[in-house]
Amino acid sequence: MREGIIPAVLGTAVTASGVALRGKYPMAAAAVAGFGLAHVVLGAIDLVEHRRGRMG
Repeated sequence: MREGIIPAVLGTAVTASGVALRGKYPMAAAAVAGFGLAHVVLGAIDLVEHRRGRMG
């Protein structure tokens, strides 16, 4: 499996959970969504680095 795909998928699920909590717990929702988005970004960075390593 490609390196970085697991954090990206997990981050997407956590971000969706944070958005779902938006109405009832807005502060917690923002924190959870931010945590998820950070994982999406870090997973994407891993995917790009892994691709560059294979090409170069």
